[in-house]
Amino acid sequence: MKKVLFVIVAIFFAVSAQAADVGVSVTIGQPGFYGHIDVGNFPKPEIIFPRPVVIAPVPVGVAPPPPVYVHVPPGQEKNWKKYCHNYKACDRPVYFVRNQWYDNVYVPEYQTRHGRKGGKHGNDRGQRGGKVKGHGKGKRN
Repeated sequence: MKKVLFVIVAIFFAVSAQAADVGVSVTIGQPGFYGHIDVGNFPKPEIIFPRPVVIAPVPVGVAPPPPVYVHVPPGQEKNWKKYCHNYKACDRPVYFVRNQWYDNVYVPEYQTRHGRKGGKHGNDRGQRGGKVKGHGKGKRN
């Protein structure tokens, strides 16, 4: 009986230690980064919806903030109210960029401009990446 209990406890700790080690860091300009992106003078982004999405509009008489461009995992844009807090963008107009544009246009251009390819753990303009609920998330500070 003690051997069985020992094996169960050992398996539990092995699985717990393995499950806790999912902190993969992904930064802006890499495939798999999700979060705010600066499109500045990059090629025109391909967006999912023609109009920006706003969850919490600003009060009347207050100038609305400028829209932001966000790269999110597939499906989050359809239920943005549920996910906007993860990106600190519920009170901002948001344009969602297409995954293909991000991966095939933005990432190569970003890497060319910043002289790096597939960096590991750097922070770019306050962005940080990591695995959260199965998706890499970039968050603004």
